Amino acid sequence: VEKGGRDNGTSPLGFLLVAMGNVPTAQTALFLLSLIIYLVTVVGNILIVVLVVAEQHLHTPMYFFLGNLSSLETFYSSAILPRLLASFLTGDRTISAHGCMAQFYFFATLATTECYLLAAMSYDRYLAVCQPLHYASLMTWKVCLQLVAGSWLLGLLVSTVLTSLLPQLQFCGPRTINHFFCDFTPLLELACGDTSMATLVAFVFGFLDVVFPFLFTLASYVCIIAAILRIPSNVGRQKAFSTCSAHLTIVAPFYGSLFVVYVLPRTAPLRQLSKVFSFFYTVLTPLVNPLVYSLRNREVREALRK
Repeated sequence: VEKGGRDNGTSPLGFLLVAMGNVPTAQTALFLLSLIIYLVTVVGNILIVVLVVAEQHLHTPMYFFLGNLSSLETFYSSAILPRLLASFLTGDRTISAHGCMAQFYFFATLATTECYLLAAMSYDRYLAVCQPLHYASLMTWKVCLQLVAGSWLLGLLVSTVLTSLLPQLQFCGPRTINHFFCDFTPLLELACGDTSMATLVAFVFGFLDVVFPFLFTLASYVCIIAAILRIPSNVGRQKAFSTCSAHLTIVAPFYGSLFVVYVLPRTAPLRQLSKVFSFFYTVLTPLVNPLVYSLRNREVREALRK
């Protein structure tokens, strides 16, 4: 697995994922920790989806987006953690070439969709705070469906284009990925030959998928904060900010970690730190999503008590 001649991404030879498999004595502890994180993530996010569907008073655009986000987070963590759990349990850190491509395809689809879905949620909060009188006419169910469908279509488009580039890469050295899942940049660093086109495409999509939604979300919250500061009463300001605080808590670490991994230049220190930041947006964000929304949102807390 670790050595071989020149071959492309569809070769029967697999890859070796080594980022979290270098401490044999810690495999049991890592397995149990990862299993707990995965179970809490799946149960918490599914619970939010059930609440949004079952509770009539949660049938609003904000909770429609939240339900979609929780569904996405369930699939998102399932694209990464089960494979990681299997490697901890069996000690087998290899992944086939086709398995690697499939994991990247689902990861890229879900990560890109989440970027645009979080931007759509920030637009919803902008309308609720800055255009309250026109909110109902602007954020209709048709608009909600279009925003969610558009997020998924963009995710599928981006992942299809990027995944189609992987079989064209030539690998002529050790096929050892210093990461805990198959991501585009670590695979690109293993390739030999001319990777300029793949690098350019990855940079362009990195800008469109991370920077553009981040800037849109940032602009939305600048307007939201400016509007909140203009509210004369403290109670009014607190009520307005409470509608946005949970979303902001999720958005900040998610976009921040993505920015470090996919936008900043891949220097040697950042190459090592990227695994830590990747853990933030692939594992911690889906985990804290239900916790943040259940603890900081009064309507969700009330639904949970029923």
